[in-house]
Amino acid sequence: DTFLTSYVLFDKKSNVAEMDTINQVQKLLNQKIKSGELMVPNGVSFAFTGNYENLIRSEKTLKIVLPLALFLIFMVLYLQFKSVSLTSLVFSGILLAWSGGFLMIWLYGQSWFLYIPFFGDFFRTIFQIHPINLSVAVWVGFLALFGIASDNGVILGSFLKDSFEKHQPKTIEEIRESAIEAGMRRVRPCLMTTATTVLALLPVLTSTGRGADIMVPMAIPSFGGMFVAVITLLMVPVVYAWIEERKL
Repeated sequence: DTFLTSYVLFDKKSNVAEMDTINQVQKLLNQKIKSGELMVPNGVSFAFTGNYENLIRSEKTLKIVLPLALFLIFMVLYLQFKSVSLTSLVFSGILLAWSGGFLMIWLYGQSWFLYIPFFGDFFRTIFQIHPINLSVAVWVGFLALFGIASDNGVILGSFLKDSFEKHQPKTIEEIRESAIEAGMRRVRPCLMTTATTVLALLPVLTSTGRGADIMVPMAIPSFGGMFVAVITLLMVPVVYAWIEERKL
């Protein structure tokens, strides 16, 4: 803003997030100014820039992009199934995957996680296990996860819908038999979808060098989310059968 500028550079501890560091520094400076220990002359001001500024800008963008992505996914599913209940059921797989992503981030911060010897090394070293702070890269990883987390639900939901329209069960017993049959027939395709996604992420999780500090946090939510999303194999047929039973 046409003022003379001076830069004060500082680093942070490795186990502290950048946002937390800046918030602590701001709080400390405000306390010093309020108590009179730090005198800020007239015409002088200070502001934080660098990575922190980029994080603030990205955070504002993500507040728009995340809800918009979820809404669009829900609408695409609704156009496919033409049913709010079935769409919500398939969409619930995204919530399961969301929890799985956060669970994996929590596990990466635990000292005992993957502390298993492997040919003279440890899995912790191979997968570079260390605390992961929420960052733009992590949220981008969650965005990618939302797109693939509903795959199993779509495979099961489509087959269940077609199976019930074909057989048109009239009793609770017939409904449950149709749900079990559909679930059994779709187990292999769903597991293949999950397995290929998880296996494809292994080279990313074990990567080192330039770019790894961005790619690894992006891959962690998808890796953990797809493991937990397998629960949809059990949940979708059961809840679908419950909905059909209530219609009787």
